[in-house]
Amino acid sequence: MNLTAIQSALCDAKVDGWLFYDHHHRDPIAYRVLKMDPPMCTRRWYCLIPAEGEPVKLVHRIERVNLAALPGAERQYSSWREQREKLREMLAGTKRLAMQYSPMNDIPYVGLVDAGTVELIRSLGVEVVSSADLVQLFEARWSAEALALHLEAGKVVHAAIEAAFRTIRDAARARRAIGEYEVQQEIVRLFDAGGVESDDPPVVAVNANTANPHYSPTPQTSQPIREGDFVLLDVWAKRKARNAVYFDITWTGYVGEAVPDEYTRIFDIVREARDAAVELVQQAVRQGRQLRGYEVDEAARAVITRRGYGEYFIHRTGHSIGEDVHGNGANIDNFETRDDRTIIPRTCFSVEPGIYLPEFGVRTEVDVYVDEKDARVTGDVQKAVVPILTR
Repeated sequence: MNLTAIQSALCDAKVDGWLFYDHHHRDPIAYRVLKMDPPMCTRRWYCLIPAEGEPVKLVHRIERVNLAALPGAERQYSSWREQREKLREMLAGTKRLAMQYSPMNDIPYVGLVDAGTVELIRSLGVEVVSSADLVQLFEARWSAEALALHLEAGKVVHAAIEAAFRTIRDAARARRAIGEYEVQQEIVRLFDAGGVESDDPPVVAVNANTANPHYSPTPQTSQPIREGDFVLLDVWAKRKARNAVYFDITWTGYVGEAVPDEYTRIFDIVREARDAAVELVQQAVRQGRQLRGYEVDEAARAVITRRGYGEYFIHRTGHSIGEDVHGNGANIDNFETRDDRTIIPRTCFSVEPGIYLPEFGVRTEVDVYVDEKDARVTGDVQKAVVPILTR
């Protein structure tokens, strides 16, 4: 744990401290920020990192050894009454604390402390504020090593998408039956050979299934892919290495030589929305202007709404990317939630607008990495629906 960095951030945030709390490993953020991985943690514990001074922890007596790695001067309790009294003493003089709490649960990735515990802290005369921006500082920023691992994973992911399109093409040319699940499993095989992994298998969807953003084929539900079909591939993975972060993109293709106008027209609208969002981020970073996640969502959504398809854009524009594919930085969202976190340097997020009609859906997705002076898309950018040639 970098105590100096945390306390500096607390001073900047104008809070008296950051109160970490957990029970039964409900808050993985706490363990990652505090750099600890204790065994058998079944009782409530608290750790106060003050803006100034030494940390203090409160642990149950039967788990004090398990929580020895928890920083701070130790206080112990056994009964619930003793716990509350020791907590009162620990927080004496504290007026404003950050916790893993999100008002109205706007940012559920951070809203991990239960309502009762927030009530308990407030009952002690302490104002509880969200730790969302603090979490982003210590959870979402990438090291140079993480960025390098991301770019390495990107090469494997792009190669897997190209191979998937070739697999579909070859099957169509040979008049050989192939389905969504077979293509998905070919990508999984290529992932293993390329030294990357993912939490779930990729999305391989055809025709009406492309209108379901989280569709995933199974052997039972897999649909055939034939000439004249529209195909969507949403593929994410990270290197099999410590501190590796994800690479996450979506491409679309048409099984044929000439892409029909209906697919091209919708893709062009979604591409325009994607590019508007990316350009806004780049301009803001280059100008040194503060930009929040919800503003980027609005830029993409405005394009699709202006073109008459707003009701068919049914999810946020993007999400933070980290060691989990959905990371703990600012999301590109003013739809599912209003994410007012500032986009900060050394973070990465997806930009993935979509239009989902009953017959088919189009999504195009890129990853955007922000540094101190600029922002860039970290992989290849799809310019048009890929014609999967069959002649």
